[in-house]
Amino acid sequence: MNKPLALVTGAAQGIGYACAEALFEDGARVILSDINAEGVKAAVEKLGGDSIGMVCDMGNADEINKMFDEIEANHGPVEILVNNAGIAMPGDFLDTPLENFQKVIDVNLTGVFLSIQRAAKKMVEHKIEGAIVNMSSINAVVSIPSIPAYCASKGGVMQLTKATSLALAKHNIRVNAVGPGSIDTEMMAGVNANPEAMKMVMSRTPLQRVGTPHEIADVVAFLASKKASYVTGETIYVDGGRIGMNYTC
Repeated sequence: MNKPLALVTGAAQGIGYACAEALFEDGARVILSDINAEGVKAAVEKLGGDSIGMVCDMGNADEINKMFDEIEANHGPVEILVNNAGIAMPGDFLDTPLENFQKVIDVNLTGVFLSIQRAAKKMVEHKIEGAIVNMSSINAVVSIPSIPAYCASKGGVMQLTKATSLALAKHNIRVNAVGPGSIDTEMMAGVNANPEAMKMVMSRTPLQRVGTPHEIADVVAFLASKKASYVTGETIYVDGGRIGMNYTC
């Protein structure tokens, strides 16, 4: 049985690497992509097997197209796509430069659009009933004032997921998203080291702990699998109950 080819962006560490690991364990041939060349090289060595590493800036359309050109020429069409790469660039709203806002949108939203389009074209051409999973966030529906571009981009990912799922449904290509809450990654390192900040996070997290990258990856792997064969256009929030909470303790 041929292994499905999976591409995970932002896969050098954290949630992206955990997604690559989960798909690898489920039997996929995994391509790990990241802007961090040394990081992705180390990730591939750690994952082992027949995994492949590629360097790509998901905010650069030319690099995205070049990556897909190389993948399709050397490995065949992508059958599972996980759009995980993302940046935040926090700061005071009134002082946020336009170029910072645009950079976040380029990586988190435009890059997702381009990679969905490139992967889907080959899926349609080869009649592949593929699966695409995008990384949204609880900040698609709740907001933090210091990361307006991030919030806008993740809301965009949620809506892009719905729109592309409708466009691709006739080809039996499923498109879903995962919306993490507070997850123990490098993005949360500052919070983890600050007892007051962690107390605030716990006050809005009913399960009273942060999540792990593997808890996100397990949901991604489910959505990419045949077990989710009747699920498309959905965003599943993995947030310890936070979105459903209308008060803080």
